[in-house]
Amino acid sequence: MARIPEDFIQTLLDRTDIVDVIERYVPLRKAGVNYQARCPFHSEKTPSFTVSPTKQFYHCFGCGAHGTAISFLMEHAGLGFVDAVKELAARVGLQVPTETAEADGEAQRRRDRLHEAMEHAARCYRDGLKASERAIDYLKRRGLTGQTAARFGLGYAAEDWQGLAGCFGDYRDPLLEEVGLVIAGEGGKRYDRFRGRVMFPIRNERGRVIAFGGRVIGAGEPKYLNSPETSLFHKGRELYGLHEHRRAIQQAGEVLVVEGYMDVVMLDQHGVENAVATLGTAITADHLQRLFRLTDSVVFAFDGDAAGRKAAWRALENGLPQLVDGKRAGFLFLPEGEDPDSYVAGRGAEAFRRQVAQAVPLSDFLLASLKERTDMASQEGQIRLVKLAEPYLRQMTQAPLLAAALRRRLAELTGVSQRSAPVPVRGRPAPRPSKGGRVRPSPWRTLLLAILQDPARAGQLAALPDDPTPAAGLLAAVLDRLRREPQLRTARDIVEAFRGQAEQAALERIAADLLTLGEDYDAAPDLSGALERLREQARRREIEDLSRRRLSDLTPEEQQRLRESLRGGKPDGDPPVQ
Repeated sequence: MARIPEDFIQTLLDRTDIVDVIERYVPLRKAGVNYQARCPFHSEKTPSFTVSPTKQFYHCFGCGAHGTAISFLMEHAGLGFVDAVKELAARVGLQVPTETAEADGEAQRRRDRLHEAMEHAARCYRDGLKASERAIDYLKRRGLTGQTAARFGLGYAAEDWQGLAGCFGDYRDPLLEEVGLVIAGEGGKRYDRFRGRVMFPIRNERGRVIAFGGRVIGAGEPKYLNSPETSLFHKGRELYGLHEHRRAIQQAGEVLVVEGYMDVVMLDQHGVENAVATLGTAITADHLQRLFRLTDSVVFAFDGDAAGRKAAWRALENGLPQLVDGKRAGFLFLPEGEDPDSYVAGRGAEAFRRQVAQAVPLSDFLLASLKERTDMASQEGQIRLVKLAEPYLRQMTQAPLLAAALRRRLAELTGVSQRSAPVPVRGRPAPRPSKGGRVRPSPWRTLLLAILQDPARAGQLAALPDDPTPAAGLLAAVLDRLRREPQLRTARDIVEAFRGQAEQAALERIAADLLTLGEDYDAAPDLSGALERLREQARRREIEDLSRRRLSDLTPEEQQRLRESLRGGKPDGDPPVQ
């Protein structure tokens, strides 16, 4: 797909008012210089969603969602980047550059053909279910109603090697293989991927079929078979039931993550409409980012057996870096031999909801699991618990308050004192709290804030010391971009210039910090202070380096700098001159 020129994106955003864009979807009210609303990305009673007409940026102080007008259309309306650009362009009367539009048009037409093939296959499978007494009888025995089957578009793939040949005019069309409906065997032979299975269409957030899951009837392996990864389907990102249950999840303020399609379908049939299922994979960071955008509470529901515990632990490991203070993750373990499908069918929705209400908080599950690995009756075992827990606590970078609370609990359990501040990584000191009790940002992040507030300040940052930290690398990338593209004049421009690149997410978070600081914030004094801190840090590093060397090995200039430093007060911890 051809790349849309960046100068066109900047022109488009200059002519777009983010307030007008968002107000088409969300009722906004004036609040000072900004606008506010209840967040469209998660359930809340008090408005915490802020839109800044001056910065042309939105930020939710509840769930952390933030971005530009393009980001909003992608996240809220479910549009792809190109579609979001086209929609904004149509609103302001701009034409996407012809050469890009033509190349993209061809790619979009091909993508539309892939979607059409999947939708056509879904219709064929639905017709196959209506014609199969065996499949209908199976679903009835599982307790499924015809209404539920229709709601989720369930179907049936007949026990036929080329069952789809009767549905598609050209069974040898390469697109059928590209979307995973057909497998090409040796000698040019082709056959259906799904045979003798109840079919569950997997839809993206816009409701388009992008893949299938097939459940074998009776004996057979694998019990569940999913579509392969395709240009439409990435199983590490998609969740079954998210399209159908998005609204219910937002209203409930909670999402249940279960392991199977039938769990989602049967829970829905019994009135529990806020469940989703992973697609044959463990929960991923991408999954959790999407879910925490929708709601403040995620509950993982697993079988109570060893496999369920193992799956829960994987979810915990992947969830720690995504957890944010104020969000909640819990773990529900059903009685052994039960899954959500069988439990809700046998005991009803209210009994299941009571189980959900008793879900084990992530912090309790973490400590309980780690305690099983050591002997808590001995002092050595208690110290081992502290050492086991620390790597997991370090991952909770977005939930420092919860990490601090866990360290206090560990101290109470073991008698081993724990610092509530983050533990230094790779020898770097932890950030020091400021006088107000908040952690002072690194000087690099302060400089990034100053640049995003006013990109013209880039000229003040001509010579900066080398530093291996991510924030320093991000600042270097931004400064390089501003040198090459002086037309970038706002935080919004800079964020969009890095769209689709690794730097985008970090820049969006820093731009959101500007909204938090308010319209009256002036970064100029902080910029000067940050530069002074960097100069002081560089001076200390130089003196430490000189102090470790023999005096006779130093040049006269280096000896002079060292003497001047010692006369002015040697930094704490410097070794004596040899």
